[in-house]
Parts: sequence; C-alpha cells; structure tokens
Amino acid sequence: MLPIQSGIFIMPFHDAAKPLVQSYDEDLELIVRAEQLGFDEFWIGEHHTMKYETIPMPELMIARALGETSRIRMGPAPVCLNQHHPAQVASRLAMLDHLSAGRLNLCFGSGSVTADQEMFGVDPKQGSAMAGEAIEMIVKLWTTDPPYDLQGKYWNIQLKEHCDEETQIGFMHRPYQLPHPSICMPGTSRNSSTMKWCGARGFAPFSHCLIAGNVVADTWKTYEQASQEAGRQPDRANWRVARSIFLADTTKEAVAKVRTNSLGKNYEYIGRLFDKGLGRQIYKRDLEQSNEDCNLDYLMTEQIIAGDVDEVLRRLQAFIEETGPFGTLILMSYDWDDKQSWLHSLDLFANELMPALNRLMGAQLEGAR
Repeated sequence: MLPIQSGIFIMPFHDAAKPLVQSYDEDLELIVRAEQLGFDEFWIGEHHTMKYETIPMPELMIARALGETSRIRMGPAPVCLNQHHPAQVASRLAMLDHLSAGRLNLCFGSGSVTADQEMFGVDPKQGSAMAGEAIEMIVKLWTTDPPYDLQGKYWNIQLKEHCDEETQIGFMHRPYQLPHPSICMPGTSRNSSTMKWCGARGFAPFSHCLIAGNVVADTWKTYEQASQEAGRQPDRANWRVARSIFLADTTKEAVAKVRTNSLGKNYEYIGRLFDKGLGRQIYKRDLEQSNEDCNLDYLMTEQIIAGDVDEVLRRLQAFIEETGPFGTLILMSYDWDDKQSWLHSLDLFANELMPALNRLMGAQLEGAR
C-alpha cells in the first residue's frame, strides 16, 4: 500500500473582509504550489451562501487551474447533488474531465449548509437519498446510450422523442475516463449510511477532517462491512483521510500560531454554526462529552495536529494505530492570514513530514513481516 499519497482540501475558508479576487488568486496560487511540491491531488468544496467559504462552483476553479498545472489531479468535494439536476451535473463533469485530459477526481455527496438548502428549497432530511438517486442517474447517463427514461423519487430524466442518429441530437457526452472518473463519498459520522451506500456500490471513502480519530476508524469499519456484504473486497489504498495539520520549526510555535490563526478560527467558527443547530456531536470522541468541552483545547488534541515535524509524526503514528492504514493523507488548508507561515508549513509537510511518515510506515510494515 505504500507510499501514502498526499492531497490538499480547501473548503475554502477565507476572511470575509478579504476581497474575493484576492481569495481566488490565493487559492489558485496554492494549487500551483501544491503541484510544485509533489502533492498528488487537490480538492475544493462547494458552498453557495457563506461569506467565509467562497467557492460556489469548484468546477470553475478547477477549469481555471488546469491551464496552470500539468500533473496534479483535482476534484470537487463534494458536488452537492441535492442542489443540482443530475443531467446537468453529468454534462458539465464530462466536459471538465475532457478539459483535464483525465485529471479529474470526483466526490459526490449532499450539501449541509442550512442557508444553501433553504435557497435551493431542499429538505435536509432527504439529502442522502437525493444524492444516492442522483449518482445512479449520473452513472447511467455516462455508461448507457439513449433513449433514457429514468424515473426517480426526486428527478425524472426522459430523452426518447428527440434522439436522432443522423443529426447526432439526443446524446450525452461521456467522460474522458471510462467508464467515469473515480468517485469518492464523504464519511462524517458513526455507522454512516453514506459509507454503507458507498461500500455497497464500490466507490471510495473520504473521511472528514471534523471527526475524531475513533469516528474516522468507524467510517472505514462501516464501509468495509458494507463492501464485503456486497461481495466486494475493499482496498485501504483507496481510502482518503483529511486532517488539519500545521507545522512550524518548533511545536511551541506551531501550537501558538494555530490558537490564533485561521485554522483555529475555522474550528471555532464551525463550532458556533453547530451551536445554532444540532450541537457539536460531530466533534466528539465520546458522545457523553458536553458541547462546552468541545472547545479549542479539546480540538488541539484531536482534530487539529500542530507541531514540529517530529511531533506531528508522533501524532499521526498514534492516529494511524487507531484508524489503520489509508492510501491518501489529505491536508486541510485555510486562509493565508500569515502567508509565510502557511507556506513554510506546506513546505515542511511535503518535503519532511510525508517522507518521514512513509519511512516510518514502511519500517513498521517490514517489521511485521
């Protein structure tokens, strides 16, 4: 399974006072820097009504970044399928896959931002079911020829009367990667229904940065069981795990910076969003833990990994002992409120941490033989 690959995910998170043009320029600069540093993939979140999370259509940023890069794979994470018509998603992603010459990865899920859901008129309780129906329709459009008569609970897609071979009308474009790009789905909870659906259909799991280590382990357990029950053999090399990691020359410096920079602010901001809804359960290692105790002090011991290279390596080793091995470590990235410290962290991650992590994992694997 070695080596562990590396990726970056941006929600993105930017200071609302920062001009959007500057935020987008910095996101693009980060993608280019990621390719230069050898990262394997880059993921971009979709949010429509949030001043802090500024990209409503990741596909546009990916299309823009394709001309600035040549190797790194990119993908939306996720495409919020409950907010889009499946045929429209199938068309635009097939086009993007051709523009990328096959560098497109996909993550499919449902949007969870309450304001987005209100604006699009979707029921949050139906999000997972809508995403599942949409995926099945999208895959059908990508892998079969018309006529189409796809009848669902949330959408109906019909293309029968205007299919004409002579004029070549009535045909959906297929992706560059056949039968379609690799598809991931996000895991954010214990006994995740999404992980069950994902495993049963042979897609890849993507564990969220907001969940504790024991919940990350549970996303794989749930996915693995569903895969095996469907007669599939899951491969941990296809499992992506996102973590919020910040590196500096000393652990003292890294911890101090995270407590005041955009990483710590992001977790406190999301905590306040949770406080206005269902509470901070998603943060918790122990469900009996109070919401008040899910503060930055706790998060610094769980979701956030801050330190020098040796300390972060130690934390990751303990994390992997709990979760088991995975194929790709996804680094969360945040607003460049102190650009030089963020670029230094990125450099330490790519050039020192990842080689050390892979040496450690390789030595442990060799020792177990």
